[in-house]
Amino acid sequence: MFELMDEWGPEKVVCVSDPRTGMKGVLVIDNTARGMGKGGTRMSPTLSVGEVARLARVMTWKWAGVDLFFGGAKAGIRFDPSSPDKEAALRAFVRLLSNEIPREYVIGLDMGLTERDAAIVQDELRDRGAAVGTPAELGGVPYDELGVTGFGVAEATDAVFPLAGQRVVIQGLGAVGRAAARRCAELGATIVAVSSALGAVHDPSGLDLDRLLAVPGDAAVLEYSGGQRLPLGAELLVPTDVLAPCALQDVIDASLASRLSCRFVVEGANMPTSADAQQVLASRGIPVLPDFIANAGGVVAAAYAMDARHSAFRPDPAAIYATISSKLRANAATVLEAASTTGATPHQAARALAEQRVRTAMELRGRTPVTRD
Repeated sequence: MFELMDEWGPEKVVCVSDPRTGMKGVLVIDNTARGMGKGGTRMSPTLSVGEVARLARVMTWKWAGVDLFFGGAKAGIRFDPSSPDKEAALRAFVRLLSNEIPREYVIGLDMGLTERDAAIVQDELRDRGAAVGTPAELGGVPYDELGVTGFGVAEATDAVFPLAGQRVVIQGLGAVGRAAARRCAELGATIVAVSSALGAVHDPSGLDLDRLLAVPGDAAVLEYSGGQRLPLGAELLVPTDVLAPCALQDVIDASLASRLSCRFVVEGANMPTSADAQQVLASRGIPVLPDFIANAGGVVAAAYAMDARHSAFRPDPAAIYATISSKLRANAATVLEAASTTGATPHQAARALAEQRVRTAMELRGRTPVTRD
């Protein structure tokens, strides 16, 4: 575990387990120089500590990138979210972390968890402040229902690669992919291919989004009549203007990057492209809008939710959408301009901006190493 630690963090790693349910979990608090640790919690049967640590680091850069005052953290539960014992495993996880939640970390939503799960966390710890992303009926900001992350992906893209008249391919039909598809279409784009865990469908003249998205979950791809069925992964190679990987991390490596037929990549998922892939795409003149810039709509909404945890008033969705749009559009333009000016990749430019903000906070708090003559 020590090999995970560098000059930025993580500051704290807590592993827990529950023999009764078989649940294993981890909380990684990466860097709190700019505020308490905040990031989502995911549930997956293949989860690893290293994966959660990488995601916690992304959260450090994401909060700094949008210039909001929280620190990077992430939690994960190694458990099957489709299991009938999911609730018991979730309750065990937060109970075992009650020393840290919510004093040092507040549960948020990521892969495998829903708004109802956030409500379960609040119930288990008897604290409205223990989780965000709860249903509106409980005074929360329902991220998935509002589609805040996908909305931000489209807004950030449109700021630097205007979407009107463009073809878009979206990998992943979860909350992010669905919301991104809808907002891209509202901004004038044509969605020509989508995929879910069950397959992919392509229509160069454009998919009927209303019909496609009327079917919930991954089955939307299977039940869609029309278009051409593609094997999973083939959608990434479809000729398009914009490619938006909105599923999992590590889906585009250098080899695949050399074969993409797109003009712009926007990272709706966390860490979907490798560093080598980013270099290949840069050499081909294909800009990549980094994850912690493009998909930061969720953290903007989380900031509102954090403020409202103990309030009697619901946050206004219109204000959340407006802030996501203004912040992400400005950040996308800043990062791509810096990349163009310096010759760096967009990831390098975005990382430099975020690092400087975190380093300044660490210096002001006296957290940087002391050099002695």
